[in-house]
Amino acid sequence: MGNKNNKYLVQGGLLAVSSIIVRLIGLLYRVPLQRIIGDGGMAFYSAAFEIYNLALILSSYSIPIAVSKLVSARERKKEYNNANKVFKAAMVLSVSVGGIASLIIFIGAKFFAKMLGFESAYIPLRILAPTIFVFSIMGVLRGLFQGKNTMMPTAISQVFEQIVNAIVSIAAAYGLMKAHNASANIEAWGAAGGTTGTLCGAIAGLLFLVFIYMIYRPVMKKRLLKDESTHEESYADVFKVLIMTVVPIILSQTVYQLSGTVDSAMFGQIMQSKGYMENEYDFMYGIYSGKYRQLTNLPVALATALGAAIVPALAATYLERDMDNLRDKIATSIKFNMLISIPSAVGLGVLAKPILTLLFSGDTELSVQLLQLGCVAVVFFALSTLTNGILQGIDKMHLPVIHSAISLAIHVVVLFLLLKVMDLGAYGLVIGNVTFALVVSMLNWISIAKYAHYKQEVLRTFILPTIASILMGIVAYIVYHITHGIVHSNLLSILVTLPIAVAVYGILVIMLKAVTKQELLEMPMGSKIVRFLKKFHIL
Repeated sequence: MGNKNNKYLVQGGLLAVSSIIVRLIGLLYRVPLQRIIGDGGMAFYSAAFEIYNLALILSSYSIPIAVSKLVSARERKKEYNNANKVFKAAMVLSVSVGGIASLIIFIGAKFFAKMLGFESAYIPLRILAPTIFVFSIMGVLRGLFQGKNTMMPTAISQVFEQIVNAIVSIAAAYGLMKAHNASANIEAWGAAGGTTGTLCGAIAGLLFLVFIYMIYRPVMKKRLLKDESTHEESYADVFKVLIMTVVPIILSQTVYQLSGTVDSAMFGQIMQSKGYMENEYDFMYGIYSGKYRQLTNLPVALATALGAAIVPALAATYLERDMDNLRDKIATSIKFNMLISIPSAVGLGVLAKPILTLLFSGDTELSVQLLQLGCVAVVFFALSTLTNGILQGIDKMHLPVIHSAISLAIHVVVLFLLLKVMDLGAYGLVIGNVTFALVVSMLNWISIAKYAHYKQEVLRTFILPTIASILMGIVAYIVYHITHGIVHSNLLSILVTLPIAVAVYGILVIMLKAVTKQELLEMPMGSKIVRFLKKFHIL
């Protein structure tokens, strides 16, 4: 495996860094947001996002992946005119569908909110509706750049978008709650402030991408003159292949996202049927969605970024039928993913109480228990997200749809038993969350082995990182409690513990030979890491 062949890892690493920064900003701004609007407000905020996310997936979310895949395949063959036609066709399709979806959500906001059992969520949902249209344009531009193997515009626009989102969300939440302090829906208006930030952030991200596109446009025009196409595709052909690529991704992502929507709907309806008051189950769901899922989603940003980067890379490699290189890319991506997600899961479980106490106000007992119970979801969601991207990259677009549908069917049955029969409340949501991702991961793993003739290496990819992570977790637990016993400061204790835990884990994966020198060199900033390790005689 050469560095050239693994350029997608560097691009994926760049996107991963920006995604993690975005998630961190999201986590940090939700701390004051949660304190302003409360757990009840967070329940309305999360319920609105469940509907919004589903509408976004149905209309626009699949566009960046589809455009990047199709543009990458044509760029590799120097069919620049055909690649440009893909971009134009995708823009027409995405804007049309995105506009219709925005109107449907805006007009039907009350119906969708009532369907979830969070009736007041229509207020933040209506403000979210235009964001779908904005994202439809932004998604095509991101897909274009990703298809040209540069993640920089996407990475920067994501960070810029989130910064604007954070500032506006906090200010608007405070302002709207103050303006509607006599309203019975005061918490829903606070949630609407949060969704106002999402809309403003999306507009800011779009303006940045349009600016970059205008700068890049002369270069695109020059490349059109160097076109080497042997067959010029008609727009009818382009629309056909675009729809054939988009639909399986939409179906896969829709079913995948439906698990969250099903959780919200089933939880609200079942809790009502069991005699819980709305404010009681609002509180539980707000903790689950606003604390547990926010923290577990943070490390999954890496898998999402790698998934976005690997689709165009695998599509080009698969087109050339270079199966050895294809399997190398798959192996490296999964290993890189697990080296990050496994210790992240252990760290969240071990330091659940200190982290939640630092970030959120109010009683943390339930949220600590949920995070400790479900921290393993980080590993399974990271693996399922990445393997979905791998299957899409090798033209098995239908398989993530089937796997997600099977997992969702199992998920519904399991969740019903956990909530209705066993009355586990928020704990049932967490167990169902873990089960869904686990089943998708297992089914994807089987299919990748079958269609890529890929045999997954287990010892150095899963077992040794897990051993290193458990030992790291023990060290982190001891260091935190010793430090806290001395300084009596939660923040300072965490700041001391985290770098020590990272260093211990890094040393352990080298000592256990979970990662080789060659593998390190192929990872983002690999040469610098190797030099550092050699300097201290670790490698």
